[in-house]
Amino acid sequence: MNVAAHTQQLIAPAKLTLSLRITGLRSDGFHLIEAIMTTLELHDVLTIIDDSHGLSFIGPFAEGLKNDASNLVTRALTFVQRSANIVVTKNIPHGGGLGGGSTDAAAILRWAGRTSPSDVIDSATLGADVPFCLVGGQAQVSGIGEIIQPISLEAQRITLIVPPLHVSTPKVYQAWDAMGGPRSDGPNDLEPAAIQVEPELARWRDRIREVTGDSPVLAGSGATWFVANQLTEQGQALREALPDAYVIETRTRQ
Repeated sequence: MNVAAHTQQLIAPAKLTLSLRITGLRSDGFHLIEAIMTTLELHDVLTIIDDSHGLSFIGPFAEGLKNDASNLVTRALTFVQRSANIVVTKNIPHGGGLGGGSTDAAAILRWAGRTSPSDVIDSATLGADVPFCLVGGQAQVSGIGEIIQPISLEAQRITLIVPPLHVSTPKVYQAWDAMGGPRSDGPNDLEPAAIQVEPELARWRDRIREVTGDSPVLAGSGATWFVANQLTEQGQALREALPDAYVIETRTRQ
């Protein structure tokens, strides 16, 4: 059997939320948002062998990922009613607010040809970030994440700072509700709630500000912070000042 003839590679770009406002709550408990999102050059790679089945992870951020039924790749395969052997090279930190699982799921939907407008809306059943990851580019995102309006943004250099923290997205939204739905002074309404859930985030924010001279922005519910249009030498300065964090320099994807 010629396995190579059945092998494909898919690119799954990271997602970055440049701004996030929480605008309300649906009757089913999902939060309504108004956000500006962009895809990044940072990406995972999915290698698909479609005449066998299985799921495994390799790469710098593979540790700790589960290949069970809860994984978004497995759920996406069920969604499209397909079976395959998939090896995911994880270059996107998981649990950092960069859509790593969602973009992998979106890659499966693209592979299966599930990219129609109705597919985009239905993909929100997999996760609120999946619709944007399926469309990609730059967009204004609303609803619970399923309403995508493409926009044009200037290309930007982005420096991601990923601290050794994990922040639960459901807990952040619960904290935001308990705090009375605060509006952040910065571009991300979830930042105060995320810091309440994980106070160490504030220390990392302050350390990044000291090194760069800029106030970083929290990516989604965290734990990744980012700064835009930093010089290369500042990325190196961040690596030296924050040896416990991953510092990733990338660009927005056009």
